[in-house]
Amino acid sequence: MLELDLQVASEAADLPSEAQLRQWCELALRQRQADSELTIRLVDEAEGRELNRTWRHKDYATNVLSFPADVPDELLDIPLLGDLVICAPVVAREASEQGKEPRAHWAHLVIHGCLHLLGYDHIEDAEAEEMEDLERQLLAELGYPDPYAADEE
Repeated sequence: MLELDLQVASEAADLPSEAQLRQWCELALRQRQADSELTIRLVDEAEGRELNRTWRHKDYATNVLSFPADVPDELLDIPLLGDLVICAPVVAREASEQGKEPRAHWAHLVIHGCLHLLGYDHIEDAEAEEMEDLERQLLAELGYPDPYAADEE
């Protein structure tokens, strides 16, 4: 079971519904047998930029930030996965610039963030390939195109 805490701190129009966000999270987390608990916070650029500057030392708003829960070893059996912060204006701008359907881009970023919460990463090439392959597979199940297709042309 997924417990999702949705925090909407964005004035952006056309945000995904809680049901859509839940569907995308559940799809990304289905490999996890245990219950899952996470927060998704939808923000505007000022908050996204501040969080990215504070936690990644990069002075711009990015599309999604993942904050895995730092759970002490004696509490490892709790279902808390962590938090996702998604900057709605950045998502909208990227979808437009990349010629992607906005819902497909939202789904991709939610799935991408959830995979980070599960420990997937894309720093090393082999890890990136594994993560991207899984993202492609999950998005295809939703009927969305390969989000990396334009990068490979």
